[in-house]
Amino acid sequence: MKTFQKPLTPEEESYYLQEYKHGSLEAKNILIERNLRLVAHIVKKYQGAPEELDDLISIGTIGLIKAVHTFDVKKASRLSTYAARCIDNELLMYLRSKKKTSREVSLYDPIGTDKEGNEISLLDVIETEPVDVVKEYSLKQDAALLYHLLPEILTKREQEIITFRYGLYGQREQTQREIAKRLNISRSYVSRIEKNALIKLRSFFPPS
Repeated sequence: MKTFQKPLTPEEESYYLQEYKHGSLEAKNILIERNLRLVAHIVKKYQGAPEELDDLISIGTIGLIKAVHTFDVKKASRLSTYAARCIDNELLMYLRSKKKTSREVSLYDPIGTDKEGNEISLLDVIETEPVDVVKEYSLKQDAALLYHLLPEILTKREQEIITFRYGLYGQREQTQREIAKRLNISRSYVSRIEKNALIKLRSFFPPS
């Protein structure tokens, strides 16, 4: 695959989204160009399909362009997370339309391989939710955001409890009772702090 430009930082993305919202076509082009690496990443899922790789990237890019056009900052935290779904959907719609218009295509014909090297058919793609790559990408984005937010928006005590409760930074997951004993506070107090911390964190993530 060709070399693509580095993805935008969250700050750069926010800036260009605002510029595009105000009518800047240059900002729109930058948002598209700097997310082409994401298109290439998702297209890997369909490697081995009868279509040429460049054709699949072109189809995926259409999904990216639609994502940039329809993205709503109020409904999602990052354009890349939203765009990943749009790109995957565009590729799936394309493959499904090819299946409908060509009698020579069998649902059982191999169209590519999964990450373990096993052949996958069109039937596998259609019958299963097309979220493997998207979920993996989204989880990485969410995890990076989470670790960035912890020291920014939580108190020291909230960070401590969330870290122990959910096994962050390599810690073992612990029950509220274990944490209460460790910190010499009541379990109900641990529960209250955990709940408040989660409310703070959830406000930065789009609803699932």
